[in-house]
Parts: sequence; structure tokens; C-alpha cells
Amino acid sequence: MENIIEVNQLEKVFGNQTALDEVNFQVAKGEIFGFLGPSGSGKTTTIKILTGQLAPTSGEANIFGVSTSILKKGEYRKRIGVLTDNSGLYTRLSIYDNLKLYCNLYGVPITRIQEVLNMVNLEQEQKKIVSKLSKGMLQRVTLARTLLHEPDLLFLDEPTSALDPVNSQHIHEGLKRLNEKGTTIFLTTHDMAEAELLCNRVAFLHQGEIQLQDEPKVLRRQFSDSTVTVLLKNGEQLRLASDNSGADTIYQYMKNNEIVSIHSNEPTLGDIFVEITGRKLV
Repeated sequence: MENIIEVNQLEKVFGNQTALDEVNFQVAKGEIFGFLGPSGSGKTTTIKILTGQLAPTSGEANIFGVSTSILKKGEYRKRIGVLTDNSGLYTRLSIYDNLKLYCNLYGVPITRIQEVLNMVNLEQEQKKIVSKLSKGMLQRVTLARTLLHEPDLLFLDEPTSALDPVNSQHIHEGLKRLNEKGTTIFLTTHDMAEAELLCNRVAFLHQGEIQLQDEPKVLRRQFSDSTVTVLLKNGEQLRLASDNSGADTIYQYMKNNEIVSIHSNEPTLGDIFVEITGRKLV
């Protein structure tokens, strides 16, 4: 499968501090790739290198098969969308007029505005002046602007960090639809449930190094203790091994119609995050 992103032995040093240390990963075309880690682990630095905003100290970073050092050329910029904490919006204009300006910049039909406003749940707010918006609404407008030109590759840095669950779910659905149409997504997030919901694969970055990298379901199995929890009708909970002995015990309870539920004890991505980084989620 074609790789949209290829990173080899990537290193970034600021003064005496190593932000990225021999980082390696690839992102396939059409994939949603989660780049996970605590604050200060190097996630945003990685995005800035991949989008040509920073030069690496050493190593290689390629997008669409070319070095990120030449991404400023128009032919590549139009294929990329970037959402970071820098909104770049015109505060005196309305939401609609901001998006109209970017439609003209990207050569996108004005009709595309309503599509992206629907994706971020802002159809009813499009006449509001940007300077009057809440932090969460600003984040949604910035995301709408990022989605306007339906980029081949989309970088999202904490896209739902300031949003309530309803709007987060709305955006998740929109991102899934965009991905189904062919957009590759590189996602950084503190929300492990979001990563588990959206991502085909994830990488855990800690202290500038990738500690783990695989599909969420594979990582959960890898860190599982191979037990199941059985809830009985009398309220008792049993933790049983996933082996013949445990199966025999479950069979006896099932035969006597005593079981309410059975759940595997695979960890969440959040559990794995804490184990790998030693840091609580924030």
C-alpha cells in the first residue's frame, strides 16, 4: 500500500533539549493514524516538521514521496490541511465571510461552505462575528476552514480539545466521512477514546521516542491479562482466567442461569497510555 507519510530516524534538538529522538513511522494512504502522548512529548513538533514549518535536525521526513523541505510549493500546499492552535481567522468578519475568503484562496466553490459548516455543527451560527465566538466555536470554525478544500492529507492537532461531547461526536462523524472519501488523517489527541474510535493505527510518543505502534485492538490484546469478569445475578463479580478452568466455571454458572454478563478485561488505550508514560491523562 502507498505511504503518504514516511519518517526515518527523525531527530529534532532545541539547544540542549532533544524533542524527537530517532523517530520512525509510516502512514498509509487512506489511514487515520493517531499520534499519542503527554504534553511536551514532541507531538506538535512532529506536525510542524511534517508540514514544513520546522526543519529536522537530522533524519528524513517525506510527504507524498517528497521531502517536507519543499512543501511550501503551491502544488503540495493545496493537498494538505492543517489544524493547530493558531486559528489565523479574521476576527472582524463573520464565520461565513472567513470561509468565503478561503474558498477564493483555494479555488473552492462557495457551495462547499455549507458542507463544512454542517460537518462542524455551525450552520445556524454562520453570521456570527469571529471576535464574539467562544473558544470551542473558534476551534470548530478553524476546523471548517481546514476541511474546505478536501485535502488529500489532514493534520489535526487536538481537534476536539475544547468541545463538548455532542459537538465532538458530530465532528468525529464528519471526519469518518471525509476519510471514507479518501483523505488520510494524522491525528494528535489526549483523548484516548477518540483515538480508539477513529484510528486504524496509533503510535505512543514519550520523551521524544515512539514506545509503541500498532492497531488499537492489537495493543489491547498485547497488554491484556487474559482474564474475564463474570457478573452473577446475586451481585457477585468473579475474575476468571481465559483458559479451560475458567471456561468450565462459566459453563456451570450458565447451566444454572446465574450469569448477568461476561466481559473481557482488555485494557483501554488510556490504561496503556498510563502504563507506558507513567502520566495520567489530562
